[in-house]
Amino acid sequence: MDELLEILNDLHPEIDYESEEALLDDGILDDDDIDTIVTEVQENFDVTIDLDDVTPANFNSARSIYALIESLSE
Repeated sequence: MDELLEILNDLHPEIDYESEEALLDDGILDDDDIDTIVTEVQENFDVTIDLDDVTPANFNSARSIYALIESLSE
């Protein structure tokens, strides 16, 4: 999780990713941010994120992104 938080903090250090639960729903992250996160996660965690996986359920919080990473790693 720490590695993911580093990726997220590099994008927007002003956001408290450990408590924020509506990154997409509230428009905190834009399309460019999502593209960067997907690319960084794929490179750092050796997973493939399909376009179908890029949903608010998977990207509204750091915990949900990490849960996606864990499910793709299995």
